[in-house]
Amino acid sequence: MNLNIQLTKEEAIVFFEFLSRFNEKDNSNIFEDQSEQKVLWDIECILEKKLNEPFQSDYEEIVKKARVIVRRDIV
Repeated sequence: MNLNIQLTKEEAIVFFEFLSRFNEKDNSNIFEDQSEQKVLWDIECILEKKLNEPFQSDYEEIVKKARVIVRRDIV
């Protein structure tokens, strides 16, 4: 069984940015099993393949704008 999760472009950018930062650090102490960490690595790789934005020179500005849009949906 495959499970599909739909994200807006902005949600994907925000999630990718979070995962990139998270996966760069040693967070091994929070995982009960290495499979949990592998799933996060895999999701980061999937997003990286789908998104062009992380490779653009104005990526930081793109992330800022995406965060604003995602935050608006909270209200």
